[in-house]
Amino acid sequence: MKKLISLIALILICINGYSQNTYVFFGSFNRDKNTEGIYVYKLDTVKGKLSKVTSVKGILNPSFLTLSPNGKYVLACTESKTPNAGSVSSFKFNPKDETLTFINSQKSGGENPVYVTVHQNGKWVVNANYTEGSASVYPLSEDGTLHPAVQNFQFSEGSINEDRQDRSHVHAAVFSPDFTHLFLPDLGADKIRSYTFDTDKAEPMQAAQPPYIPTTLGGGPRHFTFHPNGKFAYCIEELSGTVNAYQYENSNLKSIQRINTHTDENKDNFESSDIHISPDGRFLYASNRGAENNIAIFSILEDGTLKNVGYQSILGKHARVFDIDESGKFLIIANGGSGTIVVFKRDAKTGLLKKTGRKVKIKSASCVKIRKYSST
Repeated sequence: MKKLISLIALILICINGYSQNTYVFFGSFNRDKNTEGIYVYKLDTVKGKLSKVTSVKGILNPSFLTLSPNGKYVLACTESKTPNAGSVSSFKFNPKDETLTFINSQKSGGENPVYVTVHQNGKWVVNANYTEGSASVYPLSEDGTLHPAVQNFQFSEGSINEDRQDRSHVHAAVFSPDFTHLFLPDLGADKIRSYTFDTDKAEPMQAAQPPYIPTTLGGGPRHFTFHPNGKFAYCIEELSGTVNAYQYENSNLKSIQRINTHTDENKDNFESSDIHISPDGRFLYASNRGAENNIAIFSILEDGTLKNVGYQSILGKHARVFDIDESGKFLIIANGGSGTIVVFKRDAKTGLLKKTGRKVKIKSASCVKIRKYSST
């Protein structure tokens, strides 16, 4: 009995000395450096409740956030939607004392940065600039310092929609599963641009062959994601309200399906925005703004094609970005139009969503990223 009690006591000591917390990072179009721009909340992974832990001021319009692979640094598109401006900023997050500290910024290489990503080795950052249609590459130091861009790619050609496709509008930068290639959905040109990425070179990003994958004219490719198995990829097209499914093999994309994200009742003025896949690879989620303000839910079949299983109201307006936590248990939406954050619990079997916890108010919320941290 004494041995059993000692064992239980040892287990309790280990449990108390080891904890895991899930944090949620939000950006916002704050329009004023004197107001909060980035917010950090803690997620109760039982009840789905969000509790604010910190925020930062002194930055303007952080439109999109990403985290370094080790979780130490937050990279943000800043000075978005600001005339003749645009930057990428680096912050250090310390989960022990729950602080977020500004490190430095660099010019984004184009107006209105909208997407930023980090290579898996943590040494390179790539951002996409929407208004001028460009992408820039930056070295990132081990201490989180962002260095000036070593490459900047400018594009100019547009497509058939005169109002939205007058010129190139790069809306995302997404690495391949093995991080040897980079793909740039170009909403303005109806192309997914393709690049090789060699981390050993001083200028790692080079045009691939072919240099782009053409998409349906007028579709407006916006965000892009790979299936966890690395065999399929999916691109949401903002202007046509569709998802294009691709087979991915030998660094090439081959379209296998194009399916509507919107309901049959909605005929035009689509504003599809973000796209994510559940960690188990069984379901795909695609957000619609505008008249619908919902998330389309699809099951992913064995051959990579999609089957619609339902729609979920976002319980707000203008869901620009959403995210799914690594356990697949929660989906969190940033509703910029209504200034509300909504936490949904996922049904792992059906893929359907159910609201949990209370709405959180963040004015003009622009982005959300979820990350679990362990501490001892």
